Amino acid sequence: MSKSWSATLRLPKSTFPPRPLPRLRDQYIQRSADELYEWQRKNRPADETFVIHDGPPYANGSLHVGHALNKILKDMILRVKVQQGRRVDYIPGWDCHGLPIELKALENSKGAKLTPVDIRKSARNLASNTVLKQMKSFRSYGVMGDWDQRWTTMDAAFEIRQLRLFQQMIKKGLIYRKFKPVYWSPSSRTALAEAELEYRDDHVSNSAWVRFPITDEWRSLPQFESLRHKTQGQLYAVIWTTTPWTLPANRAIAIHDDLEYCVIRYGDSNLLVAKSRLDTLLSKIGAPEDMEVLGTFEGRHLTGLKYINRLRGKTGLPQPIIHAHFVSADSGSGLVHLAPGHGFDDYEVCRALDIPVAAPIDDQGKFTQDAFPDSPEVLQSAPSINEGGGKNVLDILEPHGDVLRVEKYQHKYPYDWRTKQPVVIRATEQWFADVESIKQEALAALDTIRFIPDSGRKRLGSFVRGRSEWCISRQRAWGVPIPALYDEAGAAVVNEDVVEHIISVIQQRGTHAWWSDAPDDPAWIPSTLRGKGVYRRGADTMDVWFDSGSSWTMMPGRADVYLEGSDQHRGWFQSSLLTRIAAGAQTDTIFEKGAPFKQLITHGFTLDQEGKKMSKSLGNIIEPHQVMDGTLLPPMKKKGKAATQGPPAYDALGPDALRLWAASSDYTRDVVIGVPVLNAIHTALIKYRSILKMLLGSLHQSSRSAPLTTTDHIAIIQLQDTMQEVGKAFDNHEFYKAFASLNRWITNDLSAFYLEAMKDRLYCGDGGGVLEPLLIGLLRMLAPMAPSLVVEAWDHRPAWVKEDLSLTHPLHQLYSDPLFDPSRLNRDLNSLRKDIPLLMSIHAAIKSGLEGARSDKVLGASLQSSVILHVPNQSTRDVLETYADELEGMFVVSSVEINSHLPDNPEWSYTREFDVGGIKGAVVVLPPKHAKCPRCWRYVAPQEDTLCQRCEDVVAEH
Repeated sequence: MSKSWSATLRLPKSTFPPRPLPRLRDQYIQRSADELYEWQRKNRPADETFVIHDGPPYANGSLHVGHALNKILKDMILRVKVQQGRRVDYIPGWDCHGLPIELKALENSKGAKLTPVDIRKSARNLASNTVLKQMKSFRSYGVMGDWDQRWTTMDAAFEIRQLRLFQQMIKKGLIYRKFKPVYWSPSSRTALAEAELEYRDDHVSNSAWVRFPITDEWRSLPQFESLRHKTQGQLYAVIWTTTPWTLPANRAIAIHDDLEYCVIRYGDSNLLVAKSRLDTLLSKIGAPEDMEVLGTFEGRHLTGLKYINRLRGKTGLPQPIIHAHFVSADSGSGLVHLAPGHGFDDYEVCRALDIPVAAPIDDQGKFTQDAFPDSPEVLQSAPSINEGGGKNVLDILEPHGDVLRVEKYQHKYPYDWRTKQPVVIRATEQWFADVESIKQEALAALDTIRFIPDSGRKRLGSFVRGRSEWCISRQRAWGVPIPALYDEAGAAVVNEDVVEHIISVIQQRGTHAWWSDAPDDPAWIPSTLRGKGVYRRGADTMDVWFDSGSSWTMMPGRADVYLEGSDQHRGWFQSSLLTRIAAGAQTDTIFEKGAPFKQLITHGFTLDQEGKKMSKSLGNIIEPHQVMDGTLLPPMKKKGKAATQGPPAYDALGPDALRLWAASSDYTRDVVIGVPVLNAIHTALIKYRSILKMLLGSLHQSSRSAPLTTTDHIAIIQLQDTMQEVGKAFDNHEFYKAFASLNRWITNDLSAFYLEAMKDRLYCGDGGGVLEPLLIGLLRMLAPMAPSLVVEAWDHRPAWVKEDLSLTHPLHQLYSDPLFDPSRLNRDLNSLRKDIPLLMSIHAAIKSGLEGARSDKVLGASLQSSVILHVPNQSTRDVLETYADELEGMFVVSSVEINSHLPDNPEWSYTREFDVGGIKGAVVVLPPKHAKCPRCWRYVAPQEDTLCQRCEDVVAEH
């Protein structure tokens, strides 16, 4: 007898597709992002609005997965806050000034000579177009925000706020101009801040051991009396330098008062060197047989000696040997060549003694006429200092025998982060912000900040602590002008009144007019200076970190979160902190003092699957659209004739794939992306869709009133526990933990336990259960991570659910809203929770026994078995007796007996032990005891081809 019972079954029916439909992608993004953002602005309370302030990406070029990671992390935080009942505020911004955009404008000119006005026009156009392209990409990731109110650092209103901030700092005496060493990029022809450097460990310099002749005055000094008759030739001070090109700027030699120095006979001359460095020196230049130590002296006895720098020429005066605290007995010769125009420490020690500063190189790193006054053309015709100009310096000294040795030396060295070329330290006239006077307040402001990860506190603090001033001027055209005037002598005239007047003109004409107006346009000169000489406008622009660092001025208060890459501790985080602390020195009682952020979150860099940093040169940059379109994974297999026709087709899972990668990543360290990682994300997302399709297709209105089983109660407990875990992880911004908890629940609890146990009831029984709260709970947990999927799934809910107007869209629900009516519960959840470990342990043991039977091919479906539990412990037996009527359904077998006798000579059996808290037991998996029901496939029918009693009753009512 064979009959089809399908018409009597409740088989899952859902319109939810196995894959997202590409034609609907934009619609789902708009509904899950743009419409949700507008909805929460109208429906969440305005008080205590949660603000993420955007660290503006640079408007230059295409986006990579690092940009996506950043924006998606921010978006997930915002969505969590909406779930928590908060209104959120997120206005995207862009950083639009600076050298990279200016260089691209110059490249596009194809060799044409551009004026500053031309450069600015071209750069603005480039930045404007890039902003629109990047915004389109960001929105395609499902990122919600107030895109219509987006801001850029080149907006007129933004520039005015920035200039007002500069004016405040002028008023407080925090801005000054000074001739002193700064990092200078010959390749960019501008000063750089520390934040614009990157350090390379493989830089190779031509280091040199060089001697300077000491003037003969030493012979008349009493401390050298014992040496006077031993030395016949010239006495030289020996220095070691990795930058021979700085020797023309040498103005002193430093020793340390407490070190011991010695004079040695070396051929026809005598050399002065630290005693601790003598062996190193001789290993470099060789030790002749007549080498002899003629005397030793404490460093303090050497200060006051004079020497000659031949590069100063015939008019050069003798230069001093001085004490400096940084001179070490462990490096070089123990004597340090000081070029105060090319070294920070050199500058400070020389400044204290009024030793003049010189830096005889130009903007491109070429020597000026002052480098070698006797024959200026010798060095002026030399290559730039980054192209080997230092060798030409040594060539001048070589005929005098002053170059003792030249060798390659590999060491750490700063590079321009944009051009990737070496930078130098060069004294120039620059504008500085005083950090020293606000440093302690800035550090104190960090005490109340929450850092994620916590290591960020120490990192940001160290950058602030190690800084005394900030070079804020740049010698480029594309930027906000430093509002300063200069008199005929080149002296800067800048005060609160001058800045106020310049700002008033810019408000009328825009910053562009600073360059486009005639040089002698009197409109820029305040009335207090007119008729008192000739003044010109300056050409310097502000550091772009000052631009973006002043973006906090857009907010009425402090942001709840700043979230950017870990490189921003030395960049935007620091500049934002310093400018706000500087502004906070005012007495405005409305102004809330402190850092601009309450939480500071940093993420790592994105790496390829081999752990390498992404770069154009390696060709390993991954763009977000590749993740969304599935093109990084193998193409889908085609069937039939299509297998050999047309281009390959890829499994495009859309923005949810990209977002789940971001959510799954422990962003507190560097984040890997590649085929293995994306395969795992792809598998998880397909699993979500399969589970959602089953839940949506199996929802029955009758389930709302059907009695709940023990299995239902267990599912409720597991859901509650998981949602608590996920919610806690969400609140701590630990999305990777939430992702892991969600997947563990879906795999172990929902799929392998509950849905497996529910199939018989759903298809063949009363269709009851708790699928509806499980679906809602799942959608709430997915909402911050995969919002498009949530909107899509909710669209495919059954008609009877759509008709229930009491239900709120999952994206609008509070995470903590009740998921079910507690009055429906007929078991105490706390009591049941204590028994779950026992039930799950037995479940696992039965599964293991079933797998053994399947491996031996004696069993197909788990229903093709019966189980006997051996439980010696009485209390454990009592617990199981409580659930005895439901165990076969819970464990998906045809029967379960407790402590029954094993049948004699069963056809097969598989025994597995279990242990719960030291209480042991065993399960025995055996062949079924009855016949297979043709409708439900349980082995509980009285004979073959006969329905079981339950199915007889259901069919009779059908």
